[in-house]
Amino acid sequence: MRRSTRRQRAKARRQAAPQVSVTEAMLKVGHEILARAKAKKAAQPVNPFKPAEHPAGFMPDGGLAMDDALTDVGSWAAQVSSDFAGSDCQHFLGFGPLSLLAQRPEYRRITEVIATEATRKGIRITASGPDKAKRVKAIEAEFKRFRVMDLMRKCAEQDGFFGRGHCYVDLGEVTRDELATPIGTGSDGASRTKVQKGSLQGFRTIEPLWVVPTGYNASDPLAPNWYRPTAWFVQGRNIHVSRLLTFIGREVPDLLKPAYSFGGLSLTQMARPYVDNWLRTRQSVSDLVSAFSVMVLATRMGNAQGAVGEDFFNRVELFNLTRDNRGVWVVDKETEDMKNVSAQLSTLDVLQAQSQEHMASVSGIPLIKLLGIQPAGLNASSEGEIRVFYDWIHAYQEALFRPNLTTILGLVQLNLDGVVDPEIGFEFEPLWSLSDKERAEVAKLEAETDQLRIDSGVIAPTESRKRLADDADSPYHGLDPDDVPETEENDEDDLGEGDDGTSPTVRRLFDAARAQRVAAE
Repeated sequence: MRRSTRRQRAKARRQAAPQVSVTEAMLKVGHEILARAKAKKAAQPVNPFKPAEHPAGFMPDGGLAMDDALTDVGSWAAQVSSDFAGSDCQHFLGFGPLSLLAQRPEYRRITEVIATEATRKGIRITASGPDKAKRVKAIEAEFKRFRVMDLMRKCAEQDGFFGRGHCYVDLGEVTRDELATPIGTGSDGASRTKVQKGSLQGFRTIEPLWVVPTGYNASDPLAPNWYRPTAWFVQGRNIHVSRLLTFIGREVPDLLKPAYSFGGLSLTQMARPYVDNWLRTRQSVSDLVSAFSVMVLATRMGNAQGAVGEDFFNRVELFNLTRDNRGVWVVDKETEDMKNVSAQLSTLDVLQAQSQEHMASVSGIPLIKLLGIQPAGLNASSEGEIRVFYDWIHAYQEALFRPNLTTILGLVQLNLDGVVDPEIGFEFEPLWSLSDKERAEVAKLEAETDQLRIDSGVIAPTESRKRLADDADSPYHGLDPDDVPETEENDEDDLGEGDDGTSPTVRRLFDAARAQRVAAE
């Protein structure tokens, strides 16, 4: 067949093909669909100064004291902050939503890491006066019996989840009227009166959902109890604030305290925007990986309308249902074309990692602690970050635990013998510890330093021995400094050189050799 004949037949086929108008080929999109797509759900206004809600059975019948003052101040604050109403995490989420969010590992991990790190080494009971070792051991035994550090960990977790934690001081069977009376700070006159020897039964944690503030001072900003509850309402009983130790790690401004039920800002609420971004990014990456390859069918859009529309969509659905690497898709070579469009996946891991690392930034936890991820790069190390994190944890311990631990220490001493020793205190154990090799190197340097000071006459050997005996980290801790081991005494002639100029060591070796020769003869 000639080339001219083939061109004529192809031209005839193109002329015979049905012509589709532009109007028929385009998929029609009405104005109603466009208006619906443009419409956005309006944000619901939220009053960030609304008092926190508790279960109905746990609220006092008379309501919260100073409600009138709270209403007036809250109304004014709501007016001046209307621009922020409804914004993300600008109001107390409520104990219900916070309880639900505590199930998510992203929130739980942040709170548990901080609470565990702050309590895993515990405290060391210290005493400045002599002959206090027996009493210190008794106090340490009571702290272990009452599981004080485990209680501190649970209170820190409540502070992270809800913004407030409580530890109830159990003094045995008491009446409702007695619960409303103070028990002091652990070392004052009220504590000595209320806490008798053997009366302390233990300590228990209570979630803030069941603890409702009943009254606070809103009339005198100069008073020490300004915007601080004087009592708590627990299941129909008024509990004095001294009987329910409160832990708040991140206080909110005074205007927001009633809205937060006189608690603080929870770690969950602080991290929520970052966790939401991470969850959205993680799901988007997962969806993109699952459908990164898209098949495009180039065909007449008029087939999607009219009488043939149902058959067209059935055909597309059949392709999606039977899509497989071994499948075959048949198209019209004249009017249709099949293409594969794939998304770029090379940078998804970086974007996902950055979104995940933002959660560590708001909590201040190093990646190796929070996520178990080592820093990238040659010779990269997290040692510096961990040291900074431990410094922050120590400051957190001092702010959150020390006031209440001081009270508990006083109550424990009163429970032992009714006496509070002002020379007994406590210190938080350092979180950073040296390796075995580093400890050996430090011990060697200290030994060499002591030897130099002994040789120069600065200290005596007994003083160096006493230092080792008093060092709790030394393997010689507890050694009797007065029980000095006996050493071989040398003759006066051995203190220096002999008349012939020989040293004492050479003379001893010579005498030993001569004695062996005599014995052999």
